[in-house]
Amino acid sequence: MSGVHLIIVTGLSGSGKSVALHTLEDAGYYCIDNLPVSLIDDLADYALHSDAPTGERFAVGIDARNPTRDLQRLPETLEQISEQGISTELLFLYAEDPILMRRYSETRRRHPLAEGEKPLTDALEAERTLLEPLREAADWSMDTSRTTVHDLRALISERVAGERSGLSVLIQSFGFKHGVPTDADYVFDARCLPNPHWEQQLRSHTGRDAEVCAFLESQPETETLFTQIRDLVGHWLPTYEAAGRSYLTVAIGCTGGQHRSVYLAERLTAALRPACSHISLRHRELS
Repeated sequence: MSGVHLIIVTGLSGSGKSVALHTLEDAGYYCIDNLPVSLIDDLADYALHSDAPTGERFAVGIDARNPTRDLQRLPETLEQISEQGISTELLFLYAEDPILMRRYSETRRRHPLAEGEKPLTDALEAERTLLEPLREAADWSMDTSRTTVHDLRALISERVAGERSGLSVLIQSFGFKHGVPTDADYVFDARCLPNPHWEQQLRSHTGRDAEVCAFLESQPETETLFTQIRDLVGHWLPTYEAAGRSYLTVAIGCTGGQHRSVYLAERLTAALRPACSHISLRHRELS
């Protein structure tokens, strides 16, 4: 292997691609925004045969302004590059349409596909359809609808920018009333457990606080659910790693994402850490 690593950052306009590229740049990647797909082969050739030191890291932003034919060829292009000895990753960012529309309204930017009098809703739909094959081919897809800029930078740094080998696992708590994470590989429902929210003295606390932990651990159902989740995920981790998967996201939800899911996510992360070369934890509703 050459030691050259190439990350393609793509996804919907307004989903955070620029933030991702800036984060990678801060981590030492040579970043190029909006590179035509047709020039990726030239970049690969440069990376392999220039005087740049081995281990050179590149990141390229790809968006919907590329010709449709070139976008369709991107997965094939990355496969060909991989055969030359360059390790590649495809990162796809997206968000819900109302969130994207609000972001465009706040920044007053023009959508790249909003030509003439074309409404923003139509441009978003066209872009989503155009890029769907890339989402399906991505090594890691991420829904940034409820992710702040700081959250996104932290996630990129932990899961992509840092030195990493093997499977990268993200354990995430969330609240069902705020929507199910669409980028999760596993989703577990903790709403079957007694809810600390209905205990007045616990309502203002979270699943990281000792009082809530003690309450949940006093319920027999808690240990049963935790053990089943831990055993299922732990059993399949080696299989995912053997299959060459780079990323795995495990989401645990309760009603509001404050107590039960946070407690279980904390425990699961601690339980799996000895078996994972790289594991991170995120509490979506506590961010």
